Amino acid sequence: MSPNEDGLPGLSVVRQIVGAFLTWGLVACVAGLAISIIVWAVAHHQGNYNHASNGKMGVVVAAAGALLLGGANAIVAFFSGLGAAI
Repeated sequence: MSPNEDGLPGLSVVRQIVGAFLTWGLVACVAGLAISIIVWAVAHHQGNYNHASNGKMGVVVAAAGALLLGGANAIVAFFSGLGAAI
């Protein structure tokens, strides 16, 4: 048994919606990365190491989010393949 591409009407619309969500997520990651870099640089320049640490964490979180969003199809395909092998 394999997934049925023609089983439900509107599957193409759902794919477009999910693609739009992925795009919005990547745009949010880019915005979060830019803001975190600015916070990191300004806080470091002012000697506020607590905010600089928060800026570093924001960079890591935004990068991890972009990594997961960019690899979402591959991640799902990998686990779907594992599930099909059971």
